[in-house]
Amino acid sequence: MNASQLNIEGAVTERYSQASLEAEAALCCPVDYDARWLEVLPAELIDRDYGCGDPSQWVQQGDHVLDLGSGGGKICYIASQVVGADGRVTGVDMNEDMLALARQYQSEICSKIGWDNITFHKGKIQDLKLDMQEFEKWLQDNPAADSKSWLQAEQQAEKLRLTRPMIADNSIDVVVSNCVLNLVNPNDRLQLFTELFRVLKPGGRAVISDIVSNQPVPAAMQNDATLWSGCISGAFEDQTFIQAFGDAGLGKVEILSRQSEPWQVVEGIEFRSMTLRAWKPLGIKDATRSGESAINRGPWQKVVDDHGNALVRGERVKITRGQMREYEHPPYGADLILLDDEGKFMASDQSPNASDLPITDSCSPGSDCC
Repeated sequence: MNASQLNIEGAVTERYSQASLEAEAALCCPVDYDARWLEVLPAELIDRDYGCGDPSQWVQQGDHVLDLGSGGGKICYIASQVVGADGRVTGVDMNEDMLALARQYQSEICSKIGWDNITFHKGKIQDLKLDMQEFEKWLQDNPAADSKSWLQAEQQAEKLRLTRPMIADNSIDVVVSNCVLNLVNPNDRLQLFTELFRVLKPGGRAVISDIVSNQPVPAAMQNDATLWSGCISGAFEDQTFIQAFGDAGLGKVEILSRQSEPWQVVEGIEFRSMTLRAWKPLGIKDATRSGESAINRGPWQKVVDDHGNALVRGERVKITRGQMREYEHPPYGADLILLDDEGKFMASDQSPNASDLPITDSCSPGSDCC
């Protein structure tokens, strides 16, 4: 993908600034949200939200959530209710008008919710260490008027990244984003996914809704400002989107939803919404084998994990302690039976737990069921 002739950031900023002031239906891919979470939101904020999915469905109580490209704040306010008073929500957006819209209603909405656990930052989602608001304050006192002062500004930006990062390493439980990654310049996408990996805690997850295409987008479309800012020209090819998570070091990638019918068809190319979930590895290197094992429940005859380990349906396979820790962690638990060194069933975070199931599926001794 090459969109070098187009000022992508300028095109996106201009269109979404206008869309923060007046709703633009063309930017919306219809999404059904849980009505419970919308009751506290003003109609203006709902009408000026632009997305293609609902990653907030996979947020959990107590999470620290990071919303990349938080816009008017709709997903942040939904997530705030889900995570509860013990959770936290951070929104990052580079568009001042969208940030103003999000912050305009913060006091009112949080008063209705009962707590305020939301922070909105100005920053680029591909550079989550640099708080642009802090950097701009410095620039006001130290304007960059020549090459020397420009170099000083770059040095100050790097100092802020190192000493006061906007989003710290290994600090986020779940990163969400709703139809924003496609708006980022292709030259910055490797850094974008690297940043996503950096900020997630080990075992943390990314849930990303975005627009994907079924074939490459031609150069002429990539240089169309309207198509790019409209979430068309910057769309990932579907397989490229999936691969980007793996290339960044994330694993256990799942397609949570994919539109059966395209949202739009432009020049014969289908564009549709897809929501993926991927996990940051726990990072456990323990290769000790002490008798733990795993069994593939089925229905697949054989499954292969991200490290190339194959598990045949019904076959008990001995695994390392490091593998056991990864398999105990979502989402593998639902597909595997995990056994300790004595062959006893081990509970995992998301698996149907044998200890939670009825002791029998027929009559218990002495019961009156028959």
